[in-house]
Amino acid sequence: MSIDLTGLSARELGALIRTAKKQQTIVAKRRPITKVRAQLSKLAKTEGYTIEELFGGETAPRARKVAKAAKAPSKTAGRKLGKVAPKYRNPANPKETWTGRGKQPRWMAELTAKGSKKPEDFLIKKA
Repeated sequence: MSIDLTGLSARELGALIRTAKKQQTIVAKRRPITKVRAQLSKLAKTEGYTIEELFGGETAPRARKVAKAAKAPSKTAGRKLGKVAPKYRNPANPKETWTGRGKQPRWMAELTAKGSKKPEDFLIKKA
């Protein structure tokens, strides 16, 4: 991390030095991180937990289950839509079809964006 000090005035440099010294005393008073980690791990272990379970991580199966259960239900959770027959067909590739639901397929969007075709031109004719 580098700070460009060339553009700072004497007053701004003094303020920066004072702030840095305050931060230095705060950091110097703290216990080493390895000791804090060891203490937290020991406390978690005595209570029957792992650090991953408490603070999240890939090896916390219990935490994942709790997170899944706490997830809010989506708006469409109970709404089931039935299958719909395709409404539009790509003239260049008849295997590509679209029901008219959701986002317009790329092939259709490209052809209609050019202005040469309209969505009605791709309708599948019913027998």
